Amino acid sequence: MKDKVSVITLGCSKNTVDSERLMKQIQLNKIGLVDDPGDADTIIINTCGFIEAAKEESVNTILQAVAMKKNGSVKKIIVAGCLSERYKDDLQKEIPEVDIYFGTENYDGIIKELGGNLKKELLGERLLTTPSHTAYLKISEGCDHPCSFCAIPLMRGLHKSKPMEELISEAEFLAANNTKELVIIAQDTTDYGKDLYGKKSISKLLRKLSEINGIEWIRLMYAYPSNFPDDLIDEIKNNPKVCKYVDIPLQHISDDVLKSMRRGVTAKRTKELLLKLRAEIPGITLRTTFIVGYPNETVKEFKELCDFISEVKFDRIGAFTYSIEENTSSYILGDPVSVKEKERRKNVLMELQKDISLQINESFAGKKLKVLMESLDGDYYIGRSYRDAPEVDGEILIKKENNKLIIGRFYDVEIVEFDEYDLYGSLSQKERKRK
Repeated sequence: MKDKVSVITLGCSKNTVDSERLMKQIQLNKIGLVDDPGDADTIIINTCGFIEAAKEESVNTILQAVAMKKNGSVKKIIVAGCLSERYKDDLQKEIPEVDIYFGTENYDGIIKELGGNLKKELLGERLLTTPSHTAYLKISEGCDHPCSFCAIPLMRGLHKSKPMEELISEAEFLAANNTKELVIIAQDTTDYGKDLYGKKSISKLLRKLSEINGIEWIRLMYAYPSNFPDDLIDEIKNNPKVCKYVDIPLQHISDDVLKSMRRGVTAKRTKELLLKLRAEIPGITLRTTFIVGYPNETVKEFKELCDFISEVKFDRIGAFTYSIEENTSSYILGDPVSVKEKERRKNVLMELQKDISLQINESFAGKKLKVLMESLDGDYYIGRSYRDAPEVDGEILIKKENNKLIIGRFYDVEIVEFDEYDLYGSLSQKERKRK
């Protein structure tokens, strides 16, 4: 067996998919894979370069690997991914101890560096790092939107859809390996297909994926709010395998901030879209994210954002502090809001959402939900409903007691308790009989 390799993945779910494809190629080349970098001869670091905190984490991870190389526990360091794509020249000068730097999705170069050959016909196969019943499906790469704060086009390029037949083949591979839930990801999932098929084709893709035996849930993430396709609303409403769930990052609601951010949407159009989604898809779960501390977000704009959140009552939100990024169009605006004030605003939003989330969770008391069982942790089985995306949303907890539940299986669960983030349930009478 050739030298052992360990892959360290940093950043978002898109990076997770890249690493899973790479690890499968390593495995196909009969190169040893190990989880613990301390057991490896070669470390591959798949970096993130999105915001300052992610860049710092990536650099620190590289430096830790360098220290391991200096003490002789590691022979080779390979750095890939977004940070390397964006800052390759700088990294080569600052951290020359790394043996070689690659950008994003350079599977061929990395495999050759390991002494193998890329199996191009098997690029759709992956070595899952998520539980086998849930897998991310990355449907496109890059982004065409000109958002002022975002460095993704600098690292990932412009939007490029993956051919539908390749995605179907990849999803069939996943289903054959026990995947029941597909989490659809991209920089912008709603733009899927416009470059290949001359129009947005996300609805057609979801319909094709839902025809695959074994796939029971399809969850849509990263849907861009401007020009949201009407046929997508119909597909979410009418396709029983598509979760009544949309992650739709809004970033802000103030027209002045949205204009400076170059989001291509107004407060009025945003509110109309949210009303339409809720009116046409009863029971839909809406998740969003906001950026606080953007350079032209004054006290007035921040209050407008808080009022909007209180009015709309999203099921889930995430909040991020503005990170000034060189070579983005907002860079010239500077970074006038202090770190302390950004954190304060972020905390205000999350406290607002905590109360909203508690109210929404209370409304589920006594109701039944279909739950995908994820894991056993101490005295509780932990699962998710259609309302809960992996890693970012709440969970449903069921006391172990005399229950012997199967991980990766769906159960009907009655909600008996709740808190701000999670629900607590017991097996429905129907499930108890089935046992």
